[in-house]
Amino acid sequence: MSIRTTVLNCPVDLCDSAYALSQVLHAVNSKQNYHIVTINPEMIMNAQENENFFKILNKSDLNIIDGVGVKIALKLKGINQEQIRGVDFARKLVELANENDFKIGFLGAKEEVISKAIENFKKQYTNLNVVYSRNGYFNSDDEIIEEIVKAQPQILLVGLGSPKQEELIVKLKNNLSGTVLIGVGGSFDVFSGIVKEAPMIYRKLGLEWLYRTASDPKRFKRIFPTLPLFLIKCIISNVIKKG
Repeated sequence: MSIRTTVLNCPVDLCDSAYALSQVLHAVNSKQNYHIVTINPEMIMNAQENENFFKILNKSDLNIIDGVGVKIALKLKGINQEQIRGVDFARKLVELANENDFKIGFLGAKEEVISKAIENFKKQYTNLNVVYSRNGYFNSDDEIIEEIVKAQPQILLVGLGSPKQEELIVKLKNNLSGTVLIGVGGSFDVFSGIVKEAPMIYRKLGLEWLYRTASDPKRFKRIFPTLPLFLIKCIISNVIKKG
C-alpha cells in the first residue's frame, strides 16, 4: 500500500520497494505506462521555481523517496519512511526484467559508460533482453522518441539528469504503451563501475552524499547550499503549519 503526502507541496509516496515493484509488475502486465520518480531535495527545490517540473512531479505515478534529505523532511512531519535508493531500485528493475523476460531499454550517460553498464548487467543477468540502448548525447528528442517507440521496451531506465530525464519521460509516456519509465540520474556511472558505491556503513547512516562529495568535490556546489536551504524551508513550513 502507498500513501501520498507532500514535502514543500511536492508529492512523495510512502511505500517500500516491494510495493513499488508490485506496481511495476501490474503496469507491465496490464500494458499501462507508468512513471516513477526517484525524488530528492534537489528536485523538490527545483520544483519551487520551475512550474513545469512541479507539474511533472504532481502527475507522475509514483515518487519514491531517494534522497536522505526527503526522509529527514518527513521525520520533521512525524513520518518515519524508509529511503529507497534510486540506484538500488533501478538494479531491482533490471533483475525483475531478467526474471520475467521483460524487454528493457537504457538511455543516458557517455557511450562507454552505458555500454559497460549493460555489459556488466548481462554478465550477472544472463536472460536480460535489452531491446534499446543509447547514450545521453543527442540533439533531437523526436529522434529518440521514434527509436524507443520502435523498440517498445517494457522497462526504460533514463539517466539524463533532472529535470531533463523527467521532461523526456513525459513525452515518451504520451507515445508508448505498457512501459515503466524511471529517471535514474547518474546510476549508469555506478553500474559501469566508473563510480564506486559508498561503503555500506555510509549508506546505512544516510551519509552516502558525504562519501560521494568527498570522492568528487565538484558535487559540493550541487549539494550546497541546496540541501541546507531545503531543510530550513521544511522546518519553517512545519512551524507555520503547527502555528
